[in-house]
Amino acid sequence: MWTGKLEKLDEFRFLIPREYKKGMSVPGLVFTSEKLLSAIKEDQSLEQVANVATIPGILKYSYAMPDIHWGYGFPIGGVAATDWMKGVISPGGVGYDINCGVRLIRSNLQVEAVEKVRESLADALFEAVPCGVGEEGHLRLSYPELDRVLEGGVPVVVKMGYGWEEDVNACEEYGCMPGARADKVSSRAKERGRGQMGTLGAGNHFLEVQRVAEVYDEVTASAFGLFQNQVTVMIHCGSRGLGHQVCEDSIKVMRSAVEKYHIVLPDPQLACTPIQSPEGKDYFAAMAAAANFAWANRQTIMHFVRQAFSKIFHQSPRDLGLTLIYDVAHNMAKREIHRFNGKEKEVCVHRKGATRSFGPNRKEVTEAYRSIGQPVLIPGNMGTSSYVLVGTEQSMGETFGSSCHGAGRVMSRSRALKTLRGQDVVEILKKRGITVRAKSWKGVAEEAPEVYKDVDEVVRVVHQAGIARRVARMVPLIVVKG
Repeated sequence: MWTGKLEKLDEFRFLIPREYKKGMSVPGLVFTSEKLLSAIKEDQSLEQVANVATIPGILKYSYAMPDIHWGYGFPIGGVAATDWMKGVISPGGVGYDINCGVRLIRSNLQVEAVEKVRESLADALFEAVPCGVGEEGHLRLSYPELDRVLEGGVPVVVKMGYGWEEDVNACEEYGCMPGARADKVSSRAKERGRGQMGTLGAGNHFLEVQRVAEVYDEVTASAFGLFQNQVTVMIHCGSRGLGHQVCEDSIKVMRSAVEKYHIVLPDPQLACTPIQSPEGKDYFAAMAAAANFAWANRQTIMHFVRQAFSKIFHQSPRDLGLTLIYDVAHNMAKREIHRFNGKEKEVCVHRKGATRSFGPNRKEVTEAYRSIGQPVLIPGNMGTSSYVLVGTEQSMGETFGSSCHGAGRVMSRSRALKTLRGQDVVEILKKRGITVRAKSWKGVAEEAPEVYKDVDEVVRVVHQAGIARRVARMVPLIVVKG
């Protein structure tokens, strides 16, 4: 239980003052509610918020979103911006699953159409998208092909035949991080990743067929192509073994380099180097390459999802209206320009378990949504709601354009396995009208709905705080898990 100092600023903002811990150069700002706070205090994630406030070059605040929980170095649900020229970059501020993210696909179908073929569609999706720990996919890239994906992202796999040209415009960064270098990714990372393109992995990753249960903002929902009772598909996964290895390789380098740059840290897991150092530049280039792999992975999965729908409904994916609404990243370090102290400033925004929430009129947002703001996709977990929100102008000024990324765990995987049985979870969900296909009972038990915070409350906090605005809520019909 965390017992540190926390000052309530208003209903949804709490402050960890600079005086709380030696070395804090900025305060910690926690977005939460009283209802969520007791669960947040059960681990030491708020202590991690204070620790992050000590890293060199951090600006404004060390942020925590309402889905915050304990992570490696940085908390999951943490955001920190550092000065691009004078600050540091930290692999712990991105995480092991680089560019774990979410993409949402719309359809022309209403829920009644899926109910007629629910079981066969679930089987088709489970067969089309390999899932599970270490699972490889239907294609194994050559090393030259992999290098092209690492540097070119979604546009490369679209040219390979896995998708449509317009998919590129519906991805954050257009599915390709600038600055990516395949030669900065180790041979071990490449070997782990080249057979995993188009695979879901395990843990909290999923593929869901969903129903739009509620629309809060008709105008924005219409702009995103959403309507009541519509069938959507959500894909939640990341860079698989390749991204994990990139993080592991980089942490080793940075842990040994901390002394070289005379950086003093309260936790060695915060290992970092100046962004402009050779080590910092190498990490950014490798991280960007892993991010491109993740975008390409989700793109390839979407291609196989479209094929599965086409097989079951006997229509082409285009006739079914299976178009990409958007794809967002939530484990990234981004080079961005934000206003700070009244002036535009180039910064490195670490978002670990946090989603970019850019408001209207930012050039980074695809033209189709630029006048509205960026879609913010918040996944639930098997038995809970998922949400579409939209970025706001307030988030740009307050959180470097950032929001939450999901519900956030309240129960460890080991504890879940001691208290829950996967078979029981599946039966309970079946009675609630949710069909599950999973690689293992263990994976289901670890990711049961009760191991997560209340996603409705998490979304309420960011909505009421003004850093993202609710657009629509979806509920699961079919879930595919690793």
